[in-house]
Formats: sequence, structure tokens, C-alpha cells
Amino acid sequence: MTPDEEVIEEELVEEKEDEIETEEIEEEREEEHVEAAPEEEEEEEEIIDERIYTVPLRKAYWTGSRLRRANRAVRILREFVQRHMKPEEIVIQKEVNERIWSRGIQKPPRRVRIRVTKNEDNLVRVYLAEG
Repeated sequence: MTPDEEVIEEELVEEKEDEIETEEIEEEREEEHVEAAPEEEEEEEEIIDERIYTVPLRKAYWTGSRLRRANRAVRILREFVQRHMKPEEIVIQKEVNERIWSRGIQKPPRRVRIRVTKNEDNLVRVYLAEG
């Protein structure tokens, strides 16, 4: 065998090893993906309470300053959820926050329709209600 043939043979062996490694990595990823699906179902199952509310935010307009209205609207929303769901912790989703701030700090909406879920750990999540 010539030195050129030996180099070519070594390259072929390396390519085969790389292919085998990539196949093993892909198989591991597929297994991880299959295992991840049941965990998502478990999260949906642990919801013990789900309610839809229309939260009146008109009190936000009573503040002394126009430049605090959206901040106060978020605070009013938190107090409303606290009063109705009795949670240990409240998580307001990004969509709800963006809806309150959509017209800027001076003109938050007068009311917001929300969907509130409570899980077994007493964690409450606030989503925008559809429709």
C-alpha cells in the first residue's frame, strides 16, 4: 500500500466513526424528545382550578398622576387575583402585561378579560382569555 492509499483509508475510517457518533447522538435526542412529551401532559393534569374573570381596572384612572396608571393597573390585577384565588405566588404572563401596556402608561384598558389557573403547588398563572 502506498502512503496516499493509507491516508485515504484513514480518512474513510474517520468518516465512518463520525457517522456512527452522529447517529448515536440523534438517537439520544429522539429518546429525550419522546420522554419530554409525558412531562408536558403532567403539567396540564396538575391544574386543580381554572376560572375566567373580567377584571375592572377603572380605579387605575383615579391615581394622582397619569404617569402611574399602567403600573397601578398591574397592581390592581394582582390584588384581584390574590383576593379571588388565594395563591402563594402569582405569575402574570407576558401577553397580559403587554395588553395592559398596549396603549402606553397613560391609558391602560378599563377592563381586562383573563383566564386564571391554579396548580397543586398553589401557583397561580394569569393568561389572556380568548375571545
